[in-house]
Amino acid sequence: MLSCTSLSIATSALVGVMLAPTPALATLPLGLTYGCMMLMMIPASLFMRRYGRRAGFALGGCAGMIGGVISAVGIYNHSFILFCIGSTIFGVASGFGQYYRFAAAEIVDESYKSRAISWVLLGGLVAAFIGPNAASLTRDLIPHAIFSASYGVIALFCIGIIVIQYFIRIPSPSEEETHGRKRPLRHILTRSTFLVAAFCAMVAYGTMNLLMTVTPLAMDHRQMTFSATVLVIQWHIVGMFAPSFFTGSLIDRFGVLKVMFSGALILLVCAGVALSGQLYSHFVVGLIMLGVGWNFLYIGSTTLLTEAYLPAEKGAVQGINEFVVFSTTTLTALSAGYLHHKYGWEALNQTTIPVVCVTACIIALLGWTRHRNQQLQAA
Repeated sequence: MLSCTSLSIATSALVGVMLAPTPALATLPLGLTYGCMMLMMIPASLFMRRYGRRAGFALGGCAGMIGGVISAVGIYNHSFILFCIGSTIFGVASGFGQYYRFAAAEIVDESYKSRAISWVLLGGLVAAFIGPNAASLTRDLIPHAIFSASYGVIALFCIGIIVIQYFIRIPSPSEEETHGRKRPLRHILTRSTFLVAAFCAMVAYGTMNLLMTVTPLAMDHRQMTFSATVLVIQWHIVGMFAPSFFTGSLIDRFGVLKVMFSGALILLVCAGVALSGQLYSHFVVGLIMLGVGWNFLYIGSTTLLTEAYLPAEKGAVQGINEFVVFSTTTLTALSAGYLHHKYGWEALNQTTIPVVCVTACIIALLGWTRHRNQQLQAA
């Protein structure tokens, strides 16, 4: 699934530039992917709560296959509308795919949750090389239809997702999950644990997606080659997922809030690197830092979220969390092309600084509150 996503990230904006009536709409297809993914968050969660994870992941694979084929046909026919339709349908697959990390957390012991989430996301390290390289190798495979074959590869990958579901075992929803005790949603959604987890995940994904989406456009604007862009995206995705080797262990050792706070600081470093210059090296280092900061903040937020709900509440709470997170992701993807076209690369990096600073303060405040409550209970 992440290989499909990384391939789409590396190519979607460039295909948009070729097909769209104006460069300002270059990131619209990717925005539609995230928009559909956002709208699928709650239905996908509730569907899997009733029919199980395997059925949901297989259904998502079917949607990805259809979306890949339609996107490939759209590029072949030079149809921006058809490409947008295919990108939208691929968003259904992405919506179901976001729950792989929750599925992992649900089948292990409580003490292993953070590491299970990390190891699932570690699949993105492989995807960092498979997706962009598949795009590069198939870019010109079909004459006069650049990247058309690349989206055919997405369809093939999604067929693989469907087949894999028949060889894995994920337990069906338990009696406690389907009929257990539930608290009012208002009670869960207004607690500090949920609010901080959801807000930090929104900032992690929103910041990362905004800068990552416009990176191919920013590099193309500076006359850098597509092969150079592929390498930057690859190293960015390595930065996103390679830390998963040890993120879970860091959370176990130092605590989830300290790891999340470190992620916010790394995102600030990313903005500083981007603002210090516009050479190829600045893009490489900045995008790696962007990936590492996302990893710490996002895995930490997911781990923190698992503390916010009871088994019977997970379907609704996970769905709401994913909906608000990918609302931000959709907004950044839809607006990224326009904002880059109007304001430029430097301005986008500058806007992330105050948002990330607020995030770091919120994490610190929750940490202080928890420490204070522990002291009061000990007294």
